[in-house]
Amino acid sequence: MKKLLSLIAGIIIFLHSIEAQGDTLLSQQPVNRADGLWQGKQDAKLVLGGYGQVDYNQPITKGESRNGKLDVHRFVLLFGYQFTDNLQLVTEVEVEHVKEIFVEQVFLNYRLNNSLNLRGGLLLIPMGIVNEYHEPPTFNGVERPNVDKYIVPTTWREIGAGVTGTILPASLKYQLYIVNGFRGYGPDAQFNGNNGLRGGRQKGAESIISAPNISFKLDYFGLTGLNIGLAGYFGKSQSTLYDGVSKDDDTAKITADSSVIGTSMLGLDARYNKGGLLLRGQLIFNSLRNSHEYNEFTGSDLGSAMLGYHIEAGYNIFRHVDLRFEKLIPFLRFEKYNTHHGVSENTNRNPLYDRTDVTAGLGFWITEGAVVKADYQWFLNAASQTAGQFNMGIGFMF
Repeated sequence: MKKLLSLIAGIIIFLHSIEAQGDTLLSQQPVNRADGLWQGKQDAKLVLGGYGQVDYNQPITKGESRNGKLDVHRFVLLFGYQFTDNLQLVTEVEVEHVKEIFVEQVFLNYRLNNSLNLRGGLLLIPMGIVNEYHEPPTFNGVERPNVDKYIVPTTWREIGAGVTGTILPASLKYQLYIVNGFRGYGPDAQFNGNNGLRGGRQKGAESIISAPNISFKLDYFGLTGLNIGLAGYFGKSQSTLYDGVSKDDDTAKITADSSVIGTSMLGLDARYNKGGLLLRGQLIFNSLRNSHEYNEFTGSDLGSAMLGYHIEAGYNIFRHVDLRFEKLIPFLRFEKYNTHHGVSENTNRNPLYDRTDVTAGLGFWITEGAVVKADYQWFLNAASQTAGQFNMGIGFMF
């Protein structure tokens, strides 16, 4: 930990010495909705933003009639307050399914210069694409990709602190945080084979901590229309079994150790927009240590490795038509994800967890922040089970 803190201190001193080198490159960097609250509103003290989606999902099963589902999936309000030219507060409050209220982000950001911001609070983990850029008008399809549900447990946020900024000479945006880890145990197992680590998200709600975790991401934006991201997340899950354990009680410590999973997650993503062509893709790999002991202790079926990727292509037809509407994008997405990509010797590999999704659809952007979407999804798995679903929805962002 001392070496890590020394490294972070060294990075802060170095980056503080780098000043802004013009606005041209800076305007090309990727900026999510929370970071972009003050774009064009630098003189405002209080800023309001938001996004949401209303969905219709109709499962299709051969030989069966199925009820569809209509849902106000989410409605989110963002509030930003600027204490000084350098100090900002960003908050994001979400209502899901009309009845569930969550705080999705709340952090203080202190800007030293373009190259260095100090940040602390409830933070989004920068992994993949959708966890940071998840507003409905920013992605194709009614529903978010399932790679960003089962492998990257979007929306994934934890309490922590760190540094972020842009190094213009290298066309790099960086983020580096020390954060709280997943809650893997307490009062029972929170991880399993079907949902991976998703059940362990603490979301800043009376979170427990027994070991800090590290999260980082580098985004390269030096080529017009192209953004490439490399992310990492490393650490251990948290467990209630460490609370109150005597340092001399080896048996209790061994038991507590059996309730912990070590995580090493790496992600590579890319987005390319040129003319009317839109391409994106990502690859996420997660190696899980101690899954043998964890499953033996808890009776769970967590895998020892998870792998997921998706590739997607779309084209803006309206680019060639002079209309008052923004975009009309047909798209096709292929994704494959397996929460049992690897298993320990005491866990049977489940073919139901090796899944493939194909999504084909159309998005109509009335204006930049308002979209109407429709798509069809084919769901397959390694056990030769297939299913389908038709989706329609509206999305907005302001």
